[in-house]
Amino acid sequence: MRLKTLLLALCVAGTTSFAQKIKYSKEDIKKMEAYLFNEGFNTPSPKKTSTIILKDGTSYKGFCNKIETKKGQIYEVAIKDSITKKSANFNADQISEMYVYPSNAEKFMKVSRYMGNIRNYSTKKLTKRTNNDRIYFVNQTVSLKNKKDDKEFLMQVINPGFDDIISVYHDPRAKETGGFAVMGGPQLGGGVIKSYYVKKGDKVMWLHKDDFEDNYDFLFGDNQEFMKLYPKNSVEWDYFSFLVNTYTEMSNG
Repeated sequence: MRLKTLLLALCVAGTTSFAQKIKYSKEDIKKMEAYLFNEGFNTPSPKKTSTIILKDGTSYKGFCNKIETKKGQIYEVAIKDSITKKSANFNADQISEMYVYPSNAEKFMKVSRYMGNIRNYSTKKLTKRTNNDRIYFVNQTVSLKNKKDDKEFLMQVINPGFDDIISVYHDPRAKETGGFAVMGGPQLGGGVIKSYYVKKGDKVMWLHKDDFEDNYDFLFGDNQEFMKLYPKNSVEWDYFSFLVNTYTEMSNG
C-alpha cells in the first residue's frame, strides 16, 4: 500500500512538473541564447597601462610584466611603474581590484575563433568599471573547482554591468561544447562555455553546466515572479547569461 501511495505521489509530481513546463517561441529562444557576458581573457597586455588598487586604497599604474597563476587564476602580479620604471610585486591577498587590457594576440585569437559562430558574442553591458575593452578583476576567496582549500585570487568579472546580486567570474580552465561544420563551412552551434565561478551573497562556487539544475533555486529561487517565467525545467544552461541579467533586472525593478 505504501509503495502504491509513493508511486502515485511521484506520478502526480511528474505531471505537475510537466504541466508547468513552458514552451518558448523561436524569437524568445534566440534572445535567451544571446551571450551577455564579457569575453573571458587570460593574458593581460604588457604594453598598456594597468591599474591595481590595494585593499588599503593605494593605487598603482603601470605595465604588467609578470603574472603568477594557479589553475589559471591570478594570485600574484608584478607591475612596472609607467613613470619610474620600477617594478613592484603584489600578492592577490593585498589587492582589492585590478583593471587591465587583454593582449592583442589573445584578442585576435578570440575574434578569429568566433567570427563564424552563429552565437551572439557582441552584446556588452558597460558601467563605470568598464572602459572599451578594459577587463575588471576583483579579489575573491574561492575553492578552485570546489575541491581545493579556499584561497584569494584575482578573478575576472564578466558581468560588470549586472553583477549587483549575482557576480559571474571567468573560469580560465573552462571547456566548451563542440559544434559541427558542413563541408568545411563555418561552425554551427557549440561554443557554449561549460563552467564559471559564481558569487551570490557570501557564497562563491564553481558552477558547471551539469550542476546548473541543482543550484537553480539557490541562484534564482528568491524571485517568484522570475521563477514563474523561467522555471528550471523549461530553461537550458545556454541561457545562463540571459537568466542572470533578467533576474537582476526583475529583482532591482
